Amino acid sequence: MSSKSSSAAKASSKATTWVLPYKTQNLTDLYSLGRVLGQGQFGTTYLCTEISSGHPYACKSIPKRKLLCREDYEDVWREIQIMHHLSEHPHVVRIRGTYEDAAAVHLVMELCRGGELFDRIVKKGHYSEREAAKLIKTIVGVVEACHSLGVMHRDLKPENFLFDSEAEDAALKATDFGLSVFYKPGETFCDVVGSPYYVAPEVLRKHYGPESDVWSAGVILYILLSGVPPFWAETEIGIFRQILQGKLDFESEPWPGISDSARDLLGKMLERNPRKRITAHDVLCHPWIVDDTIAPDKPLDSAVLSRMKKFSAMNKLKKMALRVIAERLSEEEIGGLRELFKMIDADGSGSITFDELKEGLRKVGSELMESEIKDLMEAADIDNSGTIDYGEFLAATVHLNKLEREENLLSAFSFFDKDGSGFITIDELSQACREFGLGELHLEDMIKEIDQDDDGQIDYGEFAAMMRKGNGGGIGRRTMTRTMNLGDALGLGGQLTD
Repeated sequence: MSSKSSSAAKASSKATTWVLPYKTQNLTDLYSLGRVLGQGQFGTTYLCTEISSGHPYACKSIPKRKLLCREDYEDVWREIQIMHHLSEHPHVVRIRGTYEDAAAVHLVMELCRGGELFDRIVKKGHYSEREAAKLIKTIVGVVEACHSLGVMHRDLKPENFLFDSEAEDAALKATDFGLSVFYKPGETFCDVVGSPYYVAPEVLRKHYGPESDVWSAGVILYILLSGVPPFWAETEIGIFRQILQGKLDFESEPWPGISDSARDLLGKMLERNPRKRITAHDVLCHPWIVDDTIAPDKPLDSAVLSRMKKFSAMNKLKKMALRVIAERLSEEEIGGLRELFKMIDADGSGSITFDELKEGLRKVGSELMESEIKDLMEAADIDNSGTIDYGEFLAATVHLNKLEREENLLSAFSFFDKDGSGFITIDELSQACREFGLGELHLEDMIKEIDQDDDGQIDYGEFAAMMRKGNGGGIGRRTMTRTMNLGDALGLGGQLTD
């Protein structure tokens, strides 16, 4: 059994005032530091420029005041060693140099301008199978390289993969090896580290090896395909219980439309028994990764279906407001959706029937079941007419980031605030419902849900808060990004058992 504490004990003679075993030049003699790119648990990453060449890099600076014991110093030194160890891999962020002064240790590495995989998942909702297969092939390729080089990453998550540019086809690169360790075949570890949603069950049981990285990669794949983590709850203890005992959901949307091969791979990666779990190498040999014909590209499903699902969960006022916004957007913003509507509206009647939607989706290679198509219809049919008109189609499929623009929120508010008083009253809401063909709804309840100051009407601030609420969808940064040392949180005694 191995742990960080045992490795620290072996190196008890090492001084704790310096991380590097050699003196370095001053960072500022060679580089000029710029804006902050990111903030981690121990360090801050800055944009930095090499003075001699003008070439931009990223610099992770770790203040020594945060290194409280010999073990912390060793962790930083090990991170530097591992980065150099893996640095020639095409999908690992390359380290350029390391510098140390009395205040901090600085790791200068290649700059990845494309942002985190996490942010692209949030922006997309979820990926088509072919896109997800390509990304997970890269991620597991890094895992396989780590394991073949005797390294366990121990903190695989979408935040720790960066795109090297903003291009759609940018290369994906692994970063942040701060929790990574060297290991020998058969060696097991007991220190509980990682991030709540991604941690493997055997890590929670404090007896694990490199198989735990494959579990974490499986969680990432599940999120890539569905937009949500496979095991989640409102509390950390609840998340851990789900990881240890929860059933893997392949019934909810969008899983009925995802190939058997993808689900087979996920089942093997998220096998709770690490001895039975697929290896990183075997993941790369799996037919879903190897054969593009089994991982079909279905962009319409991933975009339109996920947007309609979010739309269906909105209250009636938000649906009406989104329609107002959608119908005021420029041709540049909604031209593609207009063409899609025209393609689906086969008879040119100006509304889409169930059969037209079914046939239109089939034309673009989508294989939705009838129950899914029925869900799409019900989500988009604001006035319950049994068909989807153009305004309803736009409202249900336009990307929700359009809501964030102030001018669009003001425009929608003005539509409801008929007398320009600065408030939406129950009479004005009733009039809007009639215009949308909705008839009389429970308007008092609708206002009460949004009316924060209980004055019986909706002001612009309340309206804007309602429109912006919950637009992150799927995985939210507030709940998904916390990295933690889980050991202290696991003072749970017998609470987490099989």
